[in-house]
Amino acid sequence: MAMPADTNAAGDIFGGWVLSQMDLSAGIAAGQRAAGRVVTIAVDKMKFIRPVHVGDVLCVYSRIGRVGTSSIEVQLEAWALRHRFGHREKVTQATFTMVAVDEDGRPRPVPKECPQGF
Repeated sequence: MAMPADTNAAGDIFGGWVLSQMDLSAGIAAGQRAAGRVVTIAVDKMKFIRPVHVGDVLCVYSRIGRVGTSSIEVQLEAWALRHRFGHREKVTQATFTMVAVDEDGRPRPVPKECPQGF
């Protein structure tokens, strides 16, 4: 839920807060597909469509796109549930590129097959 501490000078929710929520979502989705740790290497096509307001619940939906040798592209949409109980409205969309890394932080291959239950 967007809180007053997350606002910018205009009183809307700071875009960086929305971006960080989307980064968390991308990391979860890519980490599941990679069966391990991933890091963000790029954010592309970030589009802020509508403002997020205090009291809105931000819902972030992800879809795995292209999977490379060590990289995973994740398409994301963020929707605001207005005032916790109101209508849903698409507020942001972006494409994140994540890279699977080993315990030393070096790129590692993404499994060819999706892990069980994914």
